[in-house]
Amino acid sequence: MERYDRLYALYDEFDAETLRAYQDLVDLFPPVDSRVALEYWESASDELAARKDEVRAAFEDGDTYAELVARASREQAFAALDLHAKYDRGVNVLVLDVDETLRSAGHTDNEIPRETLHLLTEFHEAGVPIVICTGQTLENVKGFLIQGLGNELVHSGNVSIVYEAGTGVFTPGHGPDTKQLLYEGLDEDVRTVFDDVRARVLSEAPEGIRQGCHLQGNEFNVTLKPNFETGSERARGLIDDALRYELELLADCVADATTDHVRAFYAEQDPEIADVLADAGQRPDDVTVPEDVRAVLERIDVAYYEADAAEIASRELNKVVGVQGAFDVLDVDDPFALVMGDSKSDLRVMEWVAEEDAGIAAAPDHASKRVLEHVWETDDLVFDEGAADEVLRTAWALNRLAEQ
Repeated sequence: MERYDRLYALYDEFDAETLRAYQDLVDLFPPVDSRVALEYWESASDELAARKDEVRAAFEDGDTYAELVARASREQAFAALDLHAKYDRGVNVLVLDVDETLRSAGHTDNEIPRETLHLLTEFHEAGVPIVICTGQTLENVKGFLIQGLGNELVHSGNVSIVYEAGTGVFTPGHGPDTKQLLYEGLDEDVRTVFDDVRARVLSEAPEGIRQGCHLQGNEFNVTLKPNFETGSERARGLIDDALRYELELLADCVADATTDHVRAFYAEQDPEIADVLADAGQRPDDVTVPEDVRAVLERIDVAYYEADAAEIASRELNKVVGVQGAFDVLDVDDPFALVMGDSKSDLRVMEWVAEEDAGIAAAPDHASKRVLEHVWETDDLVFDEGAADEVLRTAWALNRLAEQ
């Protein structure tokens, strides 16, 4: 029987939805100090085992199919089989953005859902390294990872944190390689620009930005975040103003640059920045950026995240560079990664693994347009807001199929 035929039989002949419900209950709600709760959990565990035994008896490679039907929906299982037919290998490392990917402020109270945390634990126990790849500060990421996944897992030596979108890599348990400050390798002239911008960004900001924004506590990047709820109309207007202000400040910190030079350069680089400038009547026309100024700006990235952040970062330090550094420390020398993210910085990693035939990409349905276009054009792994477990289940099923 062909594998597709076996999957059809599996989901046609067995009550997959009930099996998954029992599996989730056993996994996510372990027995507690209550006789009634313990009896309920034990009853569910016994019923799950009995139903899995029925699947095992019905199929060659019964263990694989029993686990598939208990953990993946029909759609997820067939998506996994399609991925295996296309790539002929499983995922051997996870590369995961956090905000609006693993967790979503709108649907999960800004916490990583229990289902997602449990699946990450399952991947870890299967020996799959986890790379958390985020624009957040290291201390923020360490805090919620330890809270959600536990200190032992985070410090297992198989988890790495790429923080501030690639300026540093933290991999506990690896001696002198535990913390890599990638920004220390930048030339002094570029670092001087960042030092100047950081020293002035709040003190010289217009009153509305100074009162409505805060400077994220980064080691290197200069990131203005709204004090208002991310995604709100007030945050959107404030971050638009913050972006325009950062461009003006950058022009003042780069030798021989004018404000029009900087605006023209970044408008050319990013259509979203061009739109923000145009909305304020600030997009310049017919401006030639001098080569010496262009040479500096080509090494400095200005990132706009609508209603979320305006950031100045290094083009030489991005999530791709950070992920490569993490792979080196984790000894992932032949990666086939599942890359999950929602923003332009995540897109760079997705494009890199696609170019290198080194992985697959997934994104939430509210991701930026360019990210969604890439994901649709590759493997169409788009998931609902707050439901990263949907794709993690698909990847888990892919790995089980790849083990056959």
